[in-house]
Amino acid sequence: MKTVVIVIPVYNEAKVIGSVIEEVRAHGYEHIVVVDDGSADKSFEIASAYDVLALRLKINRGKGAAVKTGIMAANLLGADVVVTMDGDGQHDPADIAPLIAPILAGRIDAVLGSRILNRETMPLKKKIANSIGNLVTWLFYGLLVSDSQSGLRAYSRYAALIIDTKADKYEYDSKVIREIKNNRLRFTEVPVQTRYTEYASSKKTKQSFINGLITLRRMIWNLIA
Repeated sequence: MKTVVIVIPVYNEAKVIGSVIEEVRAHGYEHIVVVDDGSADKSFEIASAYDVLALRLKINRGKGAAVKTGIMAANLLGADVVVTMDGDGQHDPADIAPLIAPILAGRIDAVLGSRILNRETMPLKKKIANSIGNLVTWLFYGLLVSDSQSGLRAYSRYAALIIDTKADKYEYDSKVIREIKNNRLRFTEVPVQTRYTEYASSKKTKQSFINGLITLRRMIWNLIA
């Protein structure tokens, strides 16, 4: 039996992290790592009340830092497959099974969940922003994917160990695309649902247009610095 570890980065998700954990468990996934990115609320305390590995960064470093911490923990736990998903309830745990299937079959090293391949669930402004992000990622890193900013992804043990990026913020998702290309990892994309709830859409920490510009600036700086 392969060990599948679910990594959930959270930042001020006290209202929903408990239900996210319960829903992941209800789909049969027992190995869960929650990484609190220096939240100001009770996210860490709530996650710690469940039978999960709850970790906490002392300061808010960014989504990338939280995901990397979670993947490192999953590697130490001996994960055969590592799945990353957001902690705000947008991702449907029912999508995990088709996400990890190509890895369990030994055919693929990394699987990217794609909202674009399931376009009817994505608002127009999200489609436009995502298309721009995909184009920028392709121009910078030379690999064109349909959803470069998706947080729902799966990695084989080999991929989880070899992917190495210093990005701590939102540019982490794009940097992983670079790592996939540079390390010649076998990858594919599968369609996933995204639940654009009022809670998730109202969060200020989500990737907005302004945050996108900041991410783009960091990507350019990293290329020239």
